[in-house]
Amino acid sequence: MIIDRRTLMKGSALLAGGSLAGCATLSAPRLPAIYDDIEQRTFAFFWETVNRTNGLVPDRWPTPSFASIAAVGFALTAYPYGVERGWIARSAARDLTLTTLRFFWSAPQGPEATGVAGHKGFFYHFLDLQTGKRFRRTELSSVDTTLLLLGILFAGRYFDGSDPAEREIRTLAQQIYARADWNFFRQDGRAAISMGWHPESGLIARNWDGYNEGMAVYLLALGAPVHAVPPESWGEWTRPYPKVWRGEGRARHLAFAPLFGHQYSHVWVDFRGIQDAPMREAGIDYFENSRRATFAARDYCAANPMGWDGYSSEIWGLTACDGPAGIKVGSREFFSYSARGPIDQPDGRDDGTLAPTAALGSLPFAPEIVVPCAEAMLRRHGSRIYARYGFLDAFNPTFRFADVPSRSGTVDPVHGWVGRDYLGIDQGPILLQAANHRQEFVWRVMRGEPALRRGLRLAGFRGGWLEA
Repeated sequence: MIIDRRTLMKGSALLAGGSLAGCATLSAPRLPAIYDDIEQRTFAFFWETVNRTNGLVPDRWPTPSFASIAAVGFALTAYPYGVERGWIARSAARDLTLTTLRFFWSAPQGPEATGVAGHKGFFYHFLDLQTGKRFRRTELSSVDTTLLLLGILFAGRYFDGSDPAEREIRTLAQQIYARADWNFFRQDGRAAISMGWHPESGLIARNWDGYNEGMAVYLLALGAPVHAVPPESWGEWTRPYPKVWRGEGRARHLAFAPLFGHQYSHVWVDFRGIQDAPMREAGIDYFENSRRATFAARDYCAANPMGWDGYSSEIWGLTACDGPAGIKVGSREFFSYSARGPIDQPDGRDDGTLAPTAALGSLPFAPEIVVPCAEAMLRRHGSRIYARYGFLDAFNPTFRFADVPSRSGTVDPVHGWVGRDYLGIDQGPILLQAANHRQEFVWRVMRGEPALRRGLRLAGFRGGWLEA
């Protein structure tokens, strides 16, 4: 069934069983009315699936799931946006935020393989949704903890009231951040930061470098009040840049195929008008770099060199997301959960799977192509990909093999595969980049965070709002 515009505009409060307050829409002349519905439904994912006893957010829904600490970081940033939009009361957001921060401050830490939530002030990528302890053999994650900490620091800046609960949020936010020992992730004292650590085997050999979602890891590590890494660490991050430039002229940009790598750090950091040394040399900033990457991603799907069904100049978007199955069908190879992107870029992989978050998470960079994409996906696919919490994670119009089992979704012999789940780390950019596009909401709050300013300056950033 294809749902019409009137149905879409009724609002997610009805779909969510009436648990959300009525929408007090902010002025947003640059977005069509349908975006109100997209945002409210996406917000409801975080507000309604959270475990209210500890603040943990599931990695995915409705499939039973462990918690994702990165999804918690997005959630902590989403709650205040819900306040600003009139969907929830400030007191409700405050109380849930405080519950979450109390959990992360008091959750057990240590080098043991089980029975703890983290070590050295960092947390395991996935936690049991109920107990808050490490889920199976997941890694102690430097980047996922960074995304969590960005949400925590945002909450500490937003809740600036004088009542005891908001004061406690501010105190806990700084304590949780200060406890993180970033130097624990430096291999043999080197400047680079490892991607993670396992109690069974030690530090992961791969470090954060080049250009991907790891940029904010270094910014928070450089700005840390206690366990900061040395300033030369930023040079380790940027050292491989010469290998990843793609395009010519006004299309030249630092490439990373999945679009989430161009989005995550930008959710919290306003890179407009500020530059480090590589960007000064290139004559652009990282915001412009992400804009160019967004157009490159759209252009790749429009060209569609692999001949997948459903790609066009209006319907596009490749990133890390669920997929139909890890299987070959004839000459075609498909994947389950995987990072996806243009095949001529670093980490490129393309199996015909499109993810709405890839385009919508780039809204501030290129609204002139993102908004038409959202509208075209709704026109073409409607309720097949858009339901209770907004856009489902992914869909693949080419995968129409109804006789091939797919554990992650449903297959229609005419319209193809659609994932059954919403993923917290993909919902977050959809909502929060809309918040930035509408009113610079997250950026405005985070521009006042001293640690972020300190990290940016130590990384060599100059200009723009940093000079204010």
